[in-house]
Amino acid sequence: MAITLNYGALADTPVAPSPFPHVAVPGFVSEADLTALVAAMPDMRSGGSYPPEGLNLSPLVADLVAQLQGPRLKSLIAAKFGLDLDDAPTMLTLRGRTREKDGRIHRDSDAKLVTILLYLNPQSAAWTAQEGCLRLLRGPDDIEDYAVEIPPSHGTLLVFPNGPDTWHGHRQYVGTRYTIQLNYMATSNKARYEMRRHRLSALLKRLPLAG
Repeated sequence: MAITLNYGALADTPVAPSPFPHVAVPGFVSEADLTALVAAMPDMRSGGSYPPEGLNLSPLVADLVAQLQGPRLKSLIAAKFGLDLDDAPTMLTLRGRTREKDGRIHRDSDAKLVTILLYLNPQSAAWTAQEGCLRLLRGPDDIEDYAVEIPPSHGTLLVFPNGPDTWHGHRQYVGTRYTIQLNYMATSNKARYEMRRHRLSALLKRLPLAG
């Protein structure tokens, strides 16, 4: 079984300028596929990011991961933001659980040229209460000073090129919150270091726990 991604909706959605250039596409994953994906997500009981190589992926989730790392999405995003991403390596991780310490205001590393977030969660009272909803912020100091708030549900895709003012975060939320993060990386030494660390993390997470 394959996932059908709504590339047309991404192509048709204009870039929003505030508080920094971004594109948000609800329904990039259909509700039917979302239900199937939630049921098929791998076991990620601990917080933090998991490289796909460190997880036992179902065929459905593996298909989604492969599509996200493929050329079609990269080409659309490059055209959307006027970027040259032909030589940009990809780095992808999955998250299954949000912890108390997660969501603090930050901007992504300069090694990450573009950040892509795909939210794979059903509707929840927590999102209605604005817990765990990603906020695109006007500055680095106040989580309430946001221009856009994106609930992590309905198969929503968020894309933004990284820059000095791409501050984001969310109100505290503890619990299940499925997210796939994909980055198009620079070819700098720092980017190569991050990708090596990513591969090491994948290796370590495949090892059985001692005990």
